[in-house]
Amino acid sequence: GTGSNILSALQDLFWLLKSKVEKQLQIISVLQWVLTFLIMGIACTLILMYILCTDCWAIAALYLAWLVFDWNTPKKGGRRSQWVRNWAIWRYFRDYFPIRLVKTHNLLTTRNYIFGYHPHGIMGLGAFCNFSTEATGVSQKFPGIRPYLATLAGNFRMPILRDYLMSGGICPVNRDSIDYILSKNGSGNAIIIVVGGAAESLNCTPGKNSVTLKNRKGFVKLALRHGADLVPVYSFGENEVYKQVIFEEGSWGRWVQKKFQKHIGFAPCIFHGRGLFSSSTWGLLPYSKPITTVVGEPITIPKIDNPSQKEVDFYHSIYVDSLIKLFDKYKSKFGLPEAEVLEVN
Repeated sequence: GTGSNILSALQDLFWLLKSKVEKQLQIISVLQWVLTFLIMGIACTLILMYILCTDCWAIAALYLAWLVFDWNTPKKGGRRSQWVRNWAIWRYFRDYFPIRLVKTHNLLTTRNYIFGYHPHGIMGLGAFCNFSTEATGVSQKFPGIRPYLATLAGNFRMPILRDYLMSGGICPVNRDSIDYILSKNGSGNAIIIVVGGAAESLNCTPGKNSVTLKNRKGFVKLALRHGADLVPVYSFGENEVYKQVIFEEGSWGRWVQKKFQKHIGFAPCIFHGRGLFSSSTWGLLPYSKPITTVVGEPITIPKIDNPSQKEVDFYHSIYVDSLIKLFDKYKSKFGLPEAEVLEVN
């Protein structure tokens, strides 16, 4: 009767409100990460400098003293926090797109690994969510494996930001850090390197599947020096979440981007996503497009202290072939036409 109708209406209203609240929480979770990526380092540096000029200067001075004492921690595996990696905010972050992690093979805990992540996209959102948080269950899918997402070393010179990044298991993408993790941190370590880096980000655009890999062989040499197995990883949808202005080779825009990339380590991209309140307006929020990260079959790598260029080239070619096969095997399953070809530059 009337009572059941009222109860049904209240239930519908409850689920509607719950859905709206969850959507807002998803937007907030993604927005905080975008702002972290873009401005947290600079903002924290400026705030620290300001505090030094106030009556609270002792707080900033104590932190700076701690910073000097703790300076080399990022190079020694960092200081991850399972509590931070399991924050509920990362689950809302995951569900905004949504992001999924697909396991294809088991990984032995007696080995170390270098994951090659492709493509970079604008911000590497799939790489962060899958390997720097537990939102997609990386520890359950690969038990006994400790993932370390490698990013620009300059980020670890920024106060507060460095500690925030380390709490997620993020480390500098430099030789000292990688050597330490692969040689002095036991086994079961997996370093995730976004191989294409800043150069690849300049060419990412929706509908395009291309990777910068032909001349990127340093990660293969590191794998050989430590006997760490190589694992190709492809993230379907990573290029779909932002739209970017692509400057042609030889243009002034591309010249500026390459100068930044050479001297600072990152390339400034002109990009946009959706607005904060409407998906039909421009803004900094990424579009909510699915991102599916597929972790491929590990390639067994021998330990060679001083690998020759011929040996590096040999295993690099095996890696490229494995990545292409991974892409071809899963492309139709995740929304791409069978005729789609992975462009390797």
